[in-house]
Amino acid sequence: MAETAGTIGAQSGAAPSGLMAGTLGSGDIIFMILACAAPMGVLAGLIPLALAFGNGVGTPGTLLLVCGAMLLFAAGYVRMIPHIRNAGAFYAYIAASLNKEAGIAAAYVAVAAYVCAATSILGALSFFLSDFVRQMLGVSTRWELWAVASIALVAWLGYHKITMAAKVLTVALLLEVGVILVLDLAILFDKGWAGISFASFTPAAIFAPGLGISVIYAINGCVGFEATAIYQEEARDRERTIPRATYGAILVLGTFYVLSSWCLVLSITPGDVKAAAGADPGRLVARVAERYLGGIGRDVLSLLTITSLFASVLGFFNNITRYLFALARDGLAPGVLARVHPRHGSPSAACFVLTAILSLVVGAFALAGLDPLLNLATSLSSMGAVGLMLLLTTTSLSVPIFFARRGEVSFGKTLAPFLGGVLIAIATYLSLTNYSALTGTTLAIVNDLPFLFVPLAAAGFLHGLYLKRRRPALYARVGTTQVDILPGEEKAGAMAAA
Repeated sequence: MAETAGTIGAQSGAAPSGLMAGTLGSGDIIFMILACAAPMGVLAGLIPLALAFGNGVGTPGTLLLVCGAMLLFAAGYVRMIPHIRNAGAFYAYIAASLNKEAGIAAAYVAVAAYVCAATSILGALSFFLSDFVRQMLGVSTRWELWAVASIALVAWLGYHKITMAAKVLTVALLLEVGVILVLDLAILFDKGWAGISFASFTPAAIFAPGLGISVIYAINGCVGFEATAIYQEEARDRERTIPRATYGAILVLGTFYVLSSWCLVLSITPGDVKAAAGADPGRLVARVAERYLGGIGRDVLSLLTITSLFASVLGFFNNITRYLFALARDGLAPGVLARVHPRHGSPSAACFVLTAILSLVVGAFALAGLDPLLNLATSLSSMGAVGLMLLLTTTSLSVPIFFARRGEVSFGKTLAPFLGGVLIAIATYLSLTNYSALTGTTLAIVNDLPFLFVPLAAAGFLHGLYLKRRRPALYARVGTTQVDILPGEEKAGAMAAA
């Protein structure tokens, strides 16, 4: 069983019991979160589907509304940081707000959702790597080889100091966002003032038929920003850094999606975008890039789609290992997962375990002869997204309960997270009722995957009841503060809580 961590770093030659503190600034965390969202992949994969099968020209406006809902969620989320100092984020917040059994249930769902997301992106990454090599070099390679190489590289980066991964993610993100912004500017310059239309942001366009499907894709493109709290132990002046990173990630991501989707609409014209996207959604962005940036721009876009997916896998890898670390340190997972590398300050044991899990899942799909994109990526990505949406909803609605019990009622602490939770709950309902739109298949075995979260949550709840009755000392530790207060943070904590 893992010992409760009370120190950051090694003392008197002892192995560190916490992650390496003070290594990440707001910018580092923002870049890691944005890279995890894979903005290039969302723009090239999800947004064309929303344009084709959702409310079409109203997609940019829908993205703007979703960004607003996420900001409402964040208003309460960041105000929990001074009170819940635990890298477990979702699980710790729910445990403190509702009860520890519900928190453990959330932990089970969170780990499963994050693993599904990471594995699905690995499948897509392997497919596109194999396809890119075939197109550029004329050489056919098996996707399984690229999956093994990707897992190995991600594990190596995750094992080392977090700043190394942060630098890799920063470079990858800047490249992909830079190219898309060049494309956006080229479209706006070509259209000029006379060709600019704001029809995408009118109520008639946003609340047109297909709004529910567009909301699904918009939410899927935004989930992941909440992982900022997972890095609070490694952040510098975390009670300032984490709120800035959370708001910054939402605003940057929202601005990027709204601007780029709007430019896509303008490049085709609002009246024709739904039909054009529906004809070939998978190549919509590539066709637009070739028209405005030429063949080189199209090829660069294809390459950066690969780097975007790799960055996303690495981001999720870091999220999951820290989640496992937090659970192990609280006594909810094998104690070995709480081991920290003495030099890199990384959750090294969790890195090895997660590498094995990813390898097993990918290996099972490979042995079954299934397609990495149509089977692996499709089936698990949607399940991961729904799982995270369930957690967002529960967390957002539990935050007002936490502050209401303390007699602290305000817009930021109670009303904003409640409204955000209601909006995300509606989006989650739309996702479940229109799940086949996410998976692109009518197969029941695929579309019923989200129901696996029910027995998972039930198992977590029962685990909590067992601990309460049989191991009360361990039960008392669930979701408690496991992050030391560094010098000078008391003042920052008071300001953040105000």
